[in-house]
Amino acid sequence: MSNSVNENVEESKYWVKSVARAADILEVLSARGPGDGMSVTEVGQACGISKSATFGLLQTLRGYGLVSDDGEGMNRRYRLGMGLARLGDRAQAQVSLRDVARPVLAELTRQTGMAARFAVPEGGLAVVVDQVGVEQRVRLDLRMGVRELPHCTGLGKAILSALPENEAREVIHRSGLPRRTSHTITDTETLIAHLRDVRVTGYALDDEEDADGIFCIGSPVRDHRDQCVGAISITGLKLDLPGWRFQELGRQVRAGALRVSRELGSTESGEGDIDAG
Repeated sequence: MSNSVNENVEESKYWVKSVARAADILEVLSARGPGDGMSVTEVGQACGISKSATFGLLQTLRGYGLVSDDGEGMNRRYRLGMGLARLGDRAQAQVSLRDVARPVLAELTRQTGMAARFAVPEGGLAVVVDQVGVEQRVRLDLRMGVRELPHCTGLGKAILSALPENEAREVIHRSGLPRRTSHTITDTETLIAHLRDVRVTGYALDDEEDADGIFCIGSPVRDHRDQCVGAISITGLKLDLPGWRFQELGRQVRAGALRVSRELGSTESGEGDIDAG
């Protein structure tokens, strides 16, 4: 059984064993490197399926272009077919980043009581394309279409942290490091070191770096190529929150971002469910 299958789905009355076996075969073949193939015996052993059943499934998948083969007899090797690339392109075309992120934003807002936002990268900045707000006595000025700076905001730093270091330096050079508050990081090497820590924790904290009294925690979202396509965040009033609370919220944001990433086909590992920390 593939590890990507949701828990308890196998127990569903709608579970179709032959389809599950075909999916397992595709997962096994996908684990092989470029140019490598697998024999019928190897595939069957990896999936726990008899050789005859494996051969039948492989031939069926081959008929749909989802598996390809080369060689003859005992030397025949199977690998993923180009039909998957066609389906993958169509799947990507049908996916709306906002539609995938919206339920996670709503859940983060419900659990944290803070505004949640989703932004995409554009020219080194983080452009807010969706948000879920909250009713509060002090209203934060959170608007759609806002372009967040990469060095002093939760969304911006989250996206910046997902870039290779040389690319992050280029973005920093283009955008500069303008001081927004007394807490803003305005030194390149200090920011680069900070981004290394962000990569380890999986979330970025804007601790009154963009606006006094306001914090923001962001985490990058990745697609099926494991490339950063955006970030989600929560924003709130600092109000002397203890350090452990920021860590707790950071884990929730990270889990939410991972959930969106997995919906987009990312293989990134980590905690995938939004919880209380």
